[in-house]
Amino acid sequence: MADDRPAGPPPELTDEQVEFLHSMLDLARAGKTGELLGFVDQGVPVNLTNAHGDSLLILAAYNGHAELVRGLLERRADPDRVNDRGQTALGCAVFRQNHAITEELLAAGADPRKGEQNAYAVTEMFGLDAMRALFAQRPDTA
Repeated sequence: MADDRPAGPPPELTDEQVEFLHSMLDLARAGKTGELLGFVDQGVPVNLTNAHGDSLLILAAYNGHAELVRGLLERRADPDRVNDRGQTALGCAVFRQNHAITEELLAAGADPRKGEQNAYAVTEMFGLDAMRALFAQRPDTA
């Protein structure tokens, strides 16, 4: 998740606007919940992505920011958005073994089978028995 340039900015954006969008991705990674959600509430796209397709939600989930994940989901972030590597926010939360974020994403309807590197594949690939057990507890993911 190293390249945080916003994906395909329209040519009519100025360098300053592109840099501003870039800073939104930094806020997601850093877990600056109040600041980022304030910008989203003012019109920053909730599904903004970087050059690799990592959305604000994916960056927040990967970096363990549960409050930000919740806030983005409340603002209708797509829980099933897949990045260029076939990963979703749920797959990232499972990989990081973050139970709270995994539960939050599942409650929002995230599909554990979505993406090439989906949440189920991650549990198998890394032998994450506790995360597999978490799925088994939810009838909607079995």
